[in-house]
Amino acid sequence: MRLNKVINDPIYEFIPIPDEIILSLIDHEYFQRLTRIKQLGFSYLVFPGAHHTRFAHSLGAMYLMQRALNQLNDQGIYIDDKTYLSSLIAILMHDIGHGPFSHTLEALLADNITHEFITDIAMKKLEKSYGEPMTIARQIFNNSYPVKFYHQLVSSQLDMDRLDYLTRDSFYTGVSEGIINTQRIIYMLTLTADGDLGILAKGIYSIEKFIIARKIMYWQVYFHKTTMAADEMLSQVIKRAKYLTQNGTKVSATEPLEYFLKYHNKEFTEDDLDVFMQIDDYDVMTALKIWCNHDDNILRLLSSKLLNRKLFRCIIQNNNPLNDEKGINELKQKILSKFKIDKDDLQYLINIKAIENQAYTPHRDQINLVYKNGEVKDISMASDQLHMELLPNDAMKYFLFYPKEIE
Repeated sequence: MRLNKVINDPIYEFIPIPDEIILSLIDHEYFQRLTRIKQLGFSYLVFPGAHHTRFAHSLGAMYLMQRALNQLNDQGIYIDDKTYLSSLIAILMHDIGHGPFSHTLEALLADNITHEFITDIAMKKLEKSYGEPMTIARQIFNNSYPVKFYHQLVSSQLDMDRLDYLTRDSFYTGVSEGIINTQRIIYMLTLTADGDLGILAKGIYSIEKFIIARKIMYWQVYFHKTTMAADEMLSQVIKRAKYLTQNGTKVSATEPLEYFLKYHNKEFTEDDLDVFMQIDDYDVMTALKIWCNHDDNILRLLSSKLLNRKLFRCIIQNNNPLNDEKGINELKQKILSKFKIDKDDLQYLINIKAIENQAYTPHRDQINLVYKNGEVKDISMASDQLHMELLPNDAMKYFLFYPKEIE
């Protein structure tokens, strides 16, 4: 049933809720849980305004999906009501598999199970209540629906997810470099002769700006050294808590979080899903407060430092720090001396991560420019401004983490 309801939004002013099923899904406990998961995790430690949620982002992405489908429909591309609704459901649901602090704990709580996998399991379960619209939405989400451009609007190198999070994250962090012309990009959407999503060639400058803005936002916001240090500390806290729990030491936590501290090398089932869908950022923050008084020195130290913003030093460099074996060994010796820990526990206080920031990957869900004569070009072959061959030069950086006290 069609509705005439709207939700106020600081980015788009009003987000229309077009159908009773959409309203029901927004009210569902799975989706309401996203109000308790921050979109940018610990980024608020750097950008105090960045407290927006996965809930708001998902609504925003759904709004852009409505705009995109309406634009394609105005070009004479037939989109039936059933598929239109399921496309909105697919983008609305695309993040419900996220755990607390979003990507930070994705591989830890459920042993390398991705949020996309959990989202698919959740949508499968919701099929029992929502029937065909959810079934089609799930096919669109996991790219098994025969008409491919619907999935490309949900997940590709130019999807509604990226258009919203760049705009929304830029707004709440105050980082103007992330601002993109979402309205023009959507207005330029079209399809290629093969039915893939494309952009009218005259929209090339808006796409160039989008790609560059995304690259800048990753280095300036998502991979900011303070945020990365907090993420690393939280990862080590959870690793330590899981290690202690699975080796017989009592680690108090909320019931859902404690369940996943015990979780190890098992198939993720609907029973696991029911528990996972009860975990949010508040479970983790509550646990950190409790663990500040735990008997285990490592867990107590990391929890207390993270809770009180006494973060690791984060050194970002182009060369792998492991190449400087002498320097790394000196850091390890200082940590052992300062904190009086066993060598086996060094892994919790010093670590190296390699992070890749590829602005655009040609030939993988490529962004197609469509010319008036029907010719289609990958934007990497058509852009004079981007010099795509140069973009990957600084794609890989190394992050070295260790306690500041040893300096």
